[in-house]
Order: sequence, then C-alpha cells, then structure tokens
Amino acid sequence: MKPYVKRQKNDAADAEAICEAVTRPNMRFVAVKTEEQQGVLVLHRSRDLLMRQRTMILNAIRAHFAEFGIITAQGPRKVIDLVSRLRDDDSLGLPDVVRSALLALAIQLDSLAVEARNIERRLMAWHKQSVASQRLETIPGVGILTATALAASVPDPSVFKSGRQFAAYLGLVPRQNSSGGKDRLGHISKMGNGYLRKLLVVGATSVTRRAPTIDTRTGVWVRSLLKCKPIRVVTVAIANKAARIAWALLTKEEAYKAASAS
Repeated sequence: MKPYVKRQKNDAADAEAICEAVTRPNMRFVAVKTEEQQGVLVLHRSRDLLMRQRTMILNAIRAHFAEFGIITAQGPRKVIDLVSRLRDDDSLGLPDVVRSALLALAIQLDSLAVEARNIERRLMAWHKQSVASQRLETIPGVGILTATALAASVPDPSVFKSGRQFAAYLGLVPRQNSSGGKDRLGHISKMGNGYLRKLLVVGATSVTRRAPTIDTRTGVWVRSLLKCKPIRVVTVAIANKAARIAWALLTKEEAYKAASAS
C-alpha cells in the first residue's frame, strides 16, 4: 500500500491507502491458512532449526578433533563414527577434559536426532491423512517433506494464475533486467518462499543423480539438459518444472502421471 499513501503517515492516510490498494484489479491477496496447516508449518520450521543445530554441532566436533590432529572426512556419518570410537574406547589419546566436552556435544547430537525423528513421524501422520500431500508426493523429486510443506503452504492454488506464476513466487525464475525492448535475464530471483525453494532444489538434485535410470519422458528431458548445461542449471530447471506440476496437481486435484519415453 506504500505507493498509495499520498503524503505523510498517519492512520487516516494509511486507511485511505488500504482502501485504494484493495480496489486495484491486479492486486495480489494471500490465502488464509487453517490452524492445521499453520501447525504443519511449525513442525517444518522446528525440524529445519534442529537440522541446522545438528550441522553446527557436527562441524564443532569435527573441528575440535582436528585441533588434536585427528582428521576425518566430511559428512555426518564420518563424524558419528568418530564419536562412536570416542565412546567405546580411549584409543584416540585425547585429554580427559577434551573427551568429556566432546561427549557432551555427542549427547546433544543424539537428542537432536531423536527430536527430529519425532517431528518427521508427526509429518508422516499428517501426510497419510492429507489427500493433497499424497498427490504431490507422486511428482518426481518430491518426497514427504516437500509434499507436506507444499500442501500446508498453498491453501488455495487458484491465487496463482498459472504454474509459471507459482514458480516465480518461489524464486525459481530468472531475474529480469530488461529495457528498451531487450530481454536481459540473469540468475534466479530467489524471491518468495525460500524454504519451499530449497526443498524443491534438493529433490531435483536427486532426480539428476537418478537420471540415467529414469525411463520416462522426464528422464529423457533431464539427460538432454545434462549434455549441454551445468548440473546446477539443470537442477533449478527441474525444480521449476516440479513447482509448475505441483500447482497443476493442486488446481486439478489429480495425481501425477508419468509419460513414457516412447
């Protein structure tokens, strides 16, 4: 409503600007979520926080080991294996004060894993009773986490005029800097819902890895892109397509039907 405020800021000017803004034919409105959908999104945000804390603790443990000359490869499994060795025996030769501190971090790591699994079970239970979420799970690269997040975040898909508009809302389209009749497209805009965009891109990454074994038309399309485009560009293209398909399934209330390669 900022462009419709004439001059100065006061309650009367703001109310007049709001009344003017809602009458514009191209004004966008936000669909109201139910309490159930808001609860599901709270579960998602809580799990995301727990996973970020888990990553912080894993990095801290790995760095503390490195200070004493114990180097391990990157990845959660390698650090967890090192912590298991620390718990089972004292062959690593660490001072007692260091060992006690690392074991305290390991306890926190176990606690975060338990809480994350509890949240995932709650999301699975909601997924089983949500028809929209089950439809979305049929899309290649969309798992239970992405499906439940999409179903809870988009209560009314008709708010978006097309799948392309929905993909733009997620920031999966090129940023435009066009002028004088010349189209200049840059990197993706990264506007809108960053959490949904992250989930779709992660799912698209799994599709690129499985591309050689996918015998559908989507697999043929992905393999053709991988021959001429960088893998990250292909990943975003798949995420964009998944977002458009998700909008179509929510709008038409149908499940995804994979087209054969022939």
